[in-house]
Amino acid sequence: MSQKNNEQCASREEYQQLVSQLQRYSHEYYVMDAPSIPDAEYDRLFRKLQAAEEAHPDWTVSDSPSQRVGGDALDVFTQVQHRLPMLSLGNAFDDEELEDFNRRNQERLGLSRDIEYACEPKLDGIAVSLMYRNGVLEQGATRGDGSTGEDITQNVKTIGSIPLRLQGGDVPDVLEVRGEIYMPKEGFARLNQTARDKGEKEFVNPRNAAAGSLRQLDSKITASRPLEMCAYSVGYLEIGNAPELPDNHTDILYKLQEWGFLINAQMQVANNIQGCMAYYKKIADIRDELSYDIDGIVFKVNSSAQQQALGFVSRAPRWAVAYKFPAQEELTVLQDVEFQVGRTGAITPVARLQPVFVGGVTVSNATLHNRDEVARLGVKIGDTVIIRRAGDVIPQVVSVVTERRPDDARDIEFPDHCPVCDSPAVSKEGEVVVRCTGGLICAAQRKEALKHFVSRKAMDVDGLGDKLVDQLVENGLVESMADLFHLELDAVSALERMAEKSAQNLLDALEQSKQSSLPRFLFALGIREVGEATARNLAQHFGNLPALMKADAEQLLEVGDVGPIMAEFIVSFFADERNREEVARLQAAGIQWPDIEVKSDDELPLKDLTYVLTGTLEQMSRNEAKAALQELGAKVAGSVSAKTSVLVAGPGAGSKLSKAQDLGIEIIDEDALIALLKQHNG
Repeated sequence: MSQKNNEQCASREEYQQLVSQLQRYSHEYYVMDAPSIPDAEYDRLFRKLQAAEEAHPDWTVSDSPSQRVGGDALDVFTQVQHRLPMLSLGNAFDDEELEDFNRRNQERLGLSRDIEYACEPKLDGIAVSLMYRNGVLEQGATRGDGSTGEDITQNVKTIGSIPLRLQGGDVPDVLEVRGEIYMPKEGFARLNQTARDKGEKEFVNPRNAAAGSLRQLDSKITASRPLEMCAYSVGYLEIGNAPELPDNHTDILYKLQEWGFLINAQMQVANNIQGCMAYYKKIADIRDELSYDIDGIVFKVNSSAQQQALGFVSRAPRWAVAYKFPAQEELTVLQDVEFQVGRTGAITPVARLQPVFVGGVTVSNATLHNRDEVARLGVKIGDTVIIRRAGDVIPQVVSVVTERRPDDARDIEFPDHCPVCDSPAVSKEGEVVVRCTGGLICAAQRKEALKHFVSRKAMDVDGLGDKLVDQLVENGLVESMADLFHLELDAVSALERMAEKSAQNLLDALEQSKQSSLPRFLFALGIREVGEATARNLAQHFGNLPALMKADAEQLLEVGDVGPIMAEFIVSFFADERNREEVARLQAAGIQWPDIEVKSDDELPLKDLTYVLTGTLEQMSRNEAKAALQELGAKVAGSVSAKTSVLVAGPGAGSKLSKAQDLGIEIIDEDALIALLKQHNG
């Protein structure tokens, strides 16, 4: 071996114990998301395993964790005949179709009472079949056409959440487990970032990435990809001397979990079809918070006996249906491209699309980001494109259907002058963004800077929306941030759709916003790269504005998340005489905040702890709770993981609470949070 390792297995029995030990640690890491040992210790034991197998090749077992790294490349995939067909599911697209599905089941079963259903998110991945003989993984296969798939055994062995040997005893002689292999969103983002760094082609979406990863002839490539598998059913079965499986679908999945499989934490039982509809709405509401893509909900009659009685049609079971979410990807035509100017002068190409219904709304615009993205896509005006919209994310063009390109398709040409103020447009070396050089003489930059300044997380001026900002600039009432605080009632009330009362409300809101905080003010200034978290860190590090304005790059680099580029932006911003004058004008207008007591790390009692907030907080807003925790040194994350220290759960807490309970994470309510804050704040 290339790695030196003095530890050796003294016997085959010790080697087999090491295999079992590493299998348990792998299950904790990949399936339970709750590792009991650090990565370095796992690596040490894994090297010991490799050393034993190198010294004693005859000891190596097929379910050794070493088999996950990938074997020799194949020339071609061989065909696999499924012992039981892998059927597809019928679809429902609205509540009426779901009710029809339930009504048919009741009629066929001769029931007037409610039917119990198992509810599971429909993962957007690749269906696979895993065959275990005497508890050891023997074969993995794709669904294929339902009757014949491809042998991908070497590839599925590389996936950490697939057990190579089933845990515990009482396993059937032959067990086929069916599930979905998918790529989590975070892993997909990392994979595409690596591709960008190498100048390689990116994957369009996580499902395509998972499919491409599974169909690699070289399993070492599959091993390098962040794939997971979630079990959703049992197929072919020879029970042998093992106990019979449970008599309902949900308990069968829990049995699979006991044997070492990952099952979906969002799984739930509904007592009737109304419960199914409520579950659909619940998951739709949290869909974008999930760590993986889903495209609907699968509802299955829970009782195994009722499933058997209902049987199958030619392609699908009668007892299951997929209630699909509105499509997140659709085809449309890119009709034109316009260029918008942002608050930092960035000139962004925006695709004007033939309107298409996607992600629950009609989309007619999509971002193209920058010149590099246009080149990467190879997109032209007139192309048929795939549009993706997930949740509140701005719609994006993800790929071009080049075979549909018309003869009169036109290249997208970037402007050399600002489309708003006609100032020169330039691109600095090392940047892909083209920027207007007009600064505040550019009305577009002025508008966007003002919209950012008054936004909720910045100065939080209630009632001053985008359209009203546009009016203030277009009517010459506001040219800078400070001008907002010198507006007069008569001038504002004369604006379109404004009356004296609404104008007075605006002036009152501006007056109220003057009592601010240093983090909010810094964020509101719109310094490039300085987001909400960085503004807070800068304020806590320097304590007051003069100290920050005088700081050089070296001093700024002492702040946690400030790097060299951001430090340069901050220094440049405060070195600009116009910016210093604007800050002075804002303070002269009455904007003020208390200085912050600068604390050392030793004075931050929650340093190194990660909190997650979920549910409804009734005594303070979530933003207030987040800020209070951060002032005590805590990190506040958006999702629960094994690294979470404490979950603060209010009424209505959902999946985050369930996951925290599964991981054994400390859970407190709002009263306990307030007591904690009072304890440390005196």
